[in-house]
Amino acid sequence: MNEIRRMETNQRMSRVVIFNGIVWLAGLTAGDATKDIKGQTQQVLDKVDAYLEKAKTDKMKLLSAQIWLKDIERDFDGMNEVWDAWIPAGAAPARATGESKLARGDLLVEIIVTAAI
Repeated sequence: MNEIRRMETNQRMSRVVIFNGIVWLAGLTAGDATKDIKGQTQQVLDKVDAYLEKAKTDKMKLLSAQIWLKDIERDFDGMNEVWDAWIPAGAAPARATGESKLARGDLLVEIIVTAAI
């Protein structure tokens, strides 16, 4: 029987869930929301790297990504510049990008990923 493993769990959510060789990360946002879209995107991708490492995987094994931008018209190109530099050639996941009102007004981007182990 496959065990469901959870990391950084509280009553509301788990930051990481691992089951049957798949890792799901909760939505991640920047720690320093004073940065522009490039700075916030880099902070989030650094968090993605760290959580994937904790789960014993990495960005080469990404399966999907959901990217939410506060203002898609203004920030799409800047976010993609950082994303494109971060994602390894040939390892791009299935991806969707949309516009959304985020949890706080100073947040510009939230990223959710799923990866294989």
